[in-house]
Amino acid sequence: MKAWVVTDSQTLGVGALKQIDVPVPTPAQNEIQVRIKAVGLNPVDYKVINSGVAAWQYPHTVGIDAAGEVTALGDGVTDFKVGDRVFYHGDLRRNGSLAEYAVTLSTGVAHLPAELTYEQGAAILCANLTAYQALYRKVNLTTARSVLVHAGGGAVGLAALQLAKLLGLKTITTVSARKRSLVDQVGAADVVVDYHHEDVTKAVLAATNGHGVDISINTIGGTELAADTARMAYNGQIVAIGNGYPDHVELDARALGLIRDGLGGVYRSNDSDLIHDLATMATAIGQLVVEKKLQPMIGQVSAFASVPAALQTLQAGANVGKLVIKVAP
Repeated sequence: MKAWVVTDSQTLGVGALKQIDVPVPTPAQNEIQVRIKAVGLNPVDYKVINSGVAAWQYPHTVGIDAAGEVTALGDGVTDFKVGDRVFYHGDLRRNGSLAEYAVTLSTGVAHLPAELTYEQGAAILCANLTAYQALYRKVNLTTARSVLVHAGGGAVGLAALQLAKLLGLKTITTVSARKRSLVDQVGAADVVVDYHHEDVTKAVLAATNGHGVDISINTIGGTELAADTARMAYNGQIVAIGNGYPDHVELDARALGLIRDGLGGVYRSNDSDLIHDLATMATAIGQLVVEKKLQPMIGQVSAFASVPAALQTLQAGANVGKLVIKVAP
């Protein structure tokens, strides 16, 4: 079968990806084989392609999110049958989804609703799961009234805005002029701050009558985490999704909570219940899309041969909306 691979540990980088023939993988116990129909691309894809992962064996097939059709079952699999339409966020340590077939642990797989296309299924995984996990698994919503969503025009930001609005929160978001149209399209932002031309802290405090926000969904990381502390209400919660922590974050003055949001790393836990929560969350997200309460925000669907170019577009931040690869008709 055809697959996009990193050929060896010394030849990393998106530009070095190769499409080669590799054997069709066979599902082991508790695994399913999936004929891949579509793959959603995420920043984590090019990051691990550029850096490599210690657990990889080479050549390593890349790709983490996928939607497709079950074609074979390993021993012990009872929740699926051949022909089922499925979608899943995979384990980045394993051979991935940018191939004609893939195998994955069945525990983390969800049934794709009949109302959704494979492209839609592939598009609503990593970013939407990250936002859903942040708002429905990580933070305490009991007294929360407002949320700051950083980079609202990005994939996580767009998902977080829509989910936060469904929760009844006042939504404030930062966005660049180039991606403002995406934020306007979903219609889930109460206050939009152009971070290139406005002081974010002043804008947040003005929008909350000086109180600050109860939740920050921070996809930027680094020094922006420290800057968030001046934007938070007392007992506020900062969800760190972006990479890197500053040397110091002042949490005590306002009794702030700093929460780390993680997703696919749950596979390292080897806890089947926690891994299955990926499928539970995907099912919930899929239903929200079916009910037209959440938009997939697909920007472009590209051919399988265009994987390196699509990843380079994503890495350069030149995309507007989700990038999806169509693998098979």
